[in-house]
Amino acid sequence: MNCSKIMDIFYNEEPVSFPGQIQIWLHAFFCEECAAKIEKYNTAKIIMKEDFFPAAPGLENTIMARLAIEEEQEDIIATPGGISTRGWVIAGLIIMVSLVTAFFGLDFQNLATESGRSFMLPMGITIGIVLTTYGAFFIGSHLKELTERFGL
Repeated sequence: MNCSKIMDIFYNEEPVSFPGQIQIWLHAFFCEECAAKIEKYNTAKIIMKEDFFPAAPGLENTIMARLAIEEEQEDIIATPGGISTRGWVIAGLIIMVSLVTAFFGLDFQNLATESGRSFMLPMGITIGIVLTTYGAFFIGSHLKELTERFGL
């Protein structure tokens, strides 16, 4: 029998028959991974029976209130992607500066001289695609914030 079938028999909440217990024992004897899972399960079962976790009345309401507060703060501070607006703007400025400064490099001057003006068109298209794509992602991820800010 394979591991998943043995573990299904073991985790079954109904009492396991004697042949089923023998199958589980034999499989655990030869399969170290399943034996470790069974041992962890039995240990957790013992801990739970001994009332390891004390009762905490009213804990549910406290936890739910904290989760609601954290959700509100996340909506205010960060975007759904997890990057703040400031992070997006800084990354955009770095991209724009790196694209613009590419024209001032020594290798670019040599390449532009050898290729002539025909090289400027692909460079312009590349810069336009990069900036347009970045702008589209920025606007798409901040749509709710931008509509509220500009009243759209």
